[in-house]
Amino acid sequence: MTKYPAIRRGVEVVIRSIIHYGVTVPQKLTSPFLIVWNFTNMCNLRCIHCYQRADRALPDELSLTEKMKLVDELDKLGVAAVALSGGEPTIHPHFLKIIHELSSRGIYTAVATNGMRFADKDFTLKTIKAGINYVEVSIDSVDPDLHDKFRGVKGCWDLAIKGIKNLVEHDISVGIATTVTKINYKEIHDMVKLAEELGVNRVVFFNFIPVGRGRDIINLDLSPEEREEVLRLIYYEAKRSRVQVVSTAPQLARVAYQLSGGKNVTATHFVAPSDISLKALAEFIGGCGAGRIYMAIQPNGYVTPCVFMPIIVGSIREESLEKIWLHSTVMRDLRNRELLKLPCGECPYKYVCGGCRARAYAYFNDYLQYDPGCLRAKLVISERTKQGYDSITIPSLLA
Repeated sequence: MTKYPAIRRGVEVVIRSIIHYGVTVPQKLTSPFLIVWNFTNMCNLRCIHCYQRADRALPDELSLTEKMKLVDELDKLGVAAVALSGGEPTIHPHFLKIIHELSSRGIYTAVATNGMRFADKDFTLKTIKAGINYVEVSIDSVDPDLHDKFRGVKGCWDLAIKGIKNLVEHDISVGIATTVTKINYKEIHDMVKLAEELGVNRVVFFNFIPVGRGRDIINLDLSPEEREEVLRLIYYEAKRSRVQVVSTAPQLARVAYQLSGGKNVTATHFVAPSDISLKALAEFIGGCGAGRIYMAIQPNGYVTPCVFMPIIVGSIREESLEKIWLHSTVMRDLRNRELLKLPCGECPYKYVCGGCRARAYAYFNDYLQYDPGCLRAKLVISERTKQGYDSITIPSLLA
């Protein structure tokens, strides 16, 4: 195990947590496994679904000195993995320096990117030399024109694909990230096929969250029926393909359980539904991980439970990450599935799923409400309405 320091870090977090809290369902952690660090707000694209409304750098972004101090804090906290996101982290002048600093501490280091800079072989080699472990490239469609329309720049699909090929050539772990909307939800099989052809390791189908610029295209969100269709396709693709196929929609755990007759269940979106090795742990670590398994850091040091949930729970300029993690009321609420409102609160799958808390917040301004994208929730509400129950207060969706 000492050969893989990130794994050792993760195991240490679990051990410390069990000693401190005992075994809980879901398991409470003394520190996060993963930090998603929105490295900068600057970006070279203008994606219509961007949760950050990324454009130019914020005037109060962390200095290099503050970033280095943050790396020290992440190291001491025992964080196992850090994913740099944005904006577009690869265009920031501090990117390679921080990748090197993170990886040198034994922290699993990843980047979520539009992939364009990796079309440059020299930049790809520099990033590999700095110690990157995983690169996740956003591809919104197998159709180049549709992808470019999503991203706002002609030719960005070609550059992203070239970047993926450069990375795969050097045997770096690579993933494709696709945000699923009404425009591309019929492309599940084709996207997995593209991933197979490119030789990447995984495909992550992201839940669409109507936040940031995404609020302007809320009409493109999937209906519960469409999301159920997508999750079923993802399950079957995961069973079929040599590529790991996952989704950030926590309902995939329920879908996998139902379609497999109880044999498969996804513990988290980091594990494919065909992998039953973590089935026994699903209730302890499964479902939405916001504020529970991971948290997010904004370019200016503000801390939020998730990059898709713009609730500021603290600032690294004012207090320690550990204090924010352990004492934030919002974070504590997110770790307690007993607080979930109906129908999520009474769902038999609430410990392996629990609904997407960011979607609940985006639609209802309440992170404890139900996830409006869940078909089961819709059917339960419909049935209760027919029977005249008044135990579920159904908030109004965004106009």
